[in-house]
Amino acid sequence: MRISRSTAGTAFVGGAMILTLTALAYPSMLGVQNTASGQDRIIANTQYGPLTEADRDFVVKVRAAGLWEQPLGQMIMERSKSPAMIEVAEHLLVGHGRLDAGCRKVSTDLGITLPNEPSPQQQQFVATAEGSSGKEFESTAVTLMRIAHGGIFPTIAKIRATTRNSMVRELADTTNDTVLDHITVLEKTGLINHEQVSFQITAPPKLPQEQTTPPPPQQGAPVRVLEVPENLKDLQTVAPNPSYGAPQPTPTAN
Repeated sequence: MRISRSTAGTAFVGGAMILTLTALAYPSMLGVQNTASGQDRIIANTQYGPLTEADRDFVVKVRAAGLWEQPLGQMIMERSKSPAMIEVAEHLLVGHGRLDAGCRKVSTDLGITLPNEPSPQQQQFVATAEGSSGKEFESTAVTLMRIAHGGIFPTIAKIRATTRNSMVRELADTTNDTVLDHITVLEKTGLINHEQVSFQITAPPKLPQEQTTPPPPQQGAPVRVLEVPENLKDLQTVAPNPSYGAPQPTPTAN
């Protein structure tokens, strides 16, 4: 997927990256009317257990993450020669390809409508990275993804702790491992500005819902598939074993 630069906002203001990541709080899903407050409302009883609004929202959220992070991984593959950045790209392509297969399976069995495009905000994330070059591109891409991956952790934990649906529970387990794997390879680049990450995760600005909601798929349109590249199908993308006391990479100045 190619996302136009025309949707890009200004990524750097006064030397600081200004990012809005309320897409991680995805309040309502495609084609479903909210008729009760609270996401614990059961919207379907299935053979895998009850499905709540929160369960459905989680599946769509995982799908939407792949719709912008996989194209960004492809962009890194095309632009970067650094082994650390190539590793990031490979793990993004494989991790989100496998998660997407899980989302498509869950959506079919549980009757969940999936988007085929990321939200306008997520499109802007890709366009912002695309509009930069060299080390700025690498730093922008890595920091955007580190903020997004860090921000999704509380959602994964809450779903894993509360869902009564076995398919959603399994997707949460896989998502947790994938996100931790991605955070690990992102941090290995040494390009992350941790002050920006901490600020954006703890105090994300608010955006209108239409900016953070993926558009519904066109009627009758086939579900888009995020493929795992053939040459990377054996790549392991699970959470790493701990290596206590390992030296940390020194962040590169932006």
